[in-house]
Amino acid sequence: MSITAIETSTGATTVEAPAATSADAARPSFLPLILDVAVPVGSYYLLKNGFGMSTMAALGWSSVVPAVRTVWGVVKERKANALAGLILFVNVVGLALSLVAGDPRLMLAKDSGVSSAIGIGILVSVKLGRPMMTAGMKPFLIKGDAAKNAAWDRLVAGSPRFRKAERTFSLVWGVVLLGECVARVVGAYTLPVDTMVWLGTVVMIGSIAVAILVSGRLAVGPMEKMLENEVAGTIQSKS
Repeated sequence: MSITAIETSTGATTVEAPAATSADAARPSFLPLILDVAVPVGSYYLLKNGFGMSTMAALGWSSVVPAVRTVWGVVKERKANALAGLILFVNVVGLALSLVAGDPRLMLAKDSGVSSAIGIGILVSVKLGRPMMTAGMKPFLIKGDAAKNAAWDRLVAGSPRFRKAERTFSLVWGVVLLGECVARVVGAYTLPVDTMVWLGTVVMIGSIAVAILVSGRLAVGPMEKMLENEVAGTIQSKS
């Protein structure tokens, strides 16, 4: 991520450095979300469905990254990594369930546990006032722009409407993921196993699409407009 302005310790001078393109600046911001969610969840399905590993083996290997991230956060950064810890917890529970799951329908239902645990974690984060999905949304909206980043901070501090939209984004994702879990559990016990093997993936992809569309309409769009207005207002006040 580029630094567009560097202040000396005396505050007397400001040196402007060349700014990177929006795409280059925003890309590193997504790295924590990719490492905490996309890598472990994606590797689980890849190892299990793509390479034919057992559920236990896939869960075990996909737990490596969140385990390292969680320990690193506690030891080096002196804080808990919420997303990495949540994924690690889901995998540990999944491993425990795998020891007793002999029923193929139970195995199918268990696969939805990832979505339910993440959904519950997201909803709890909203209740605590620290929406978990902001980590993935903010870089998309500010696009590495220092002015938008400053506008974001001002709006979070002083705009109830902005904070409500921020919570709504995470709320939508939490509800959709829980809904996906319910749909897959119901399907696992009411539809033929062979049908649910492929339909579960369709439900997951469809749920993600719904979450993107609904959260975009209810939260991302309004927040983007508020950010643009805040930046424009700041520019006008300085001119």
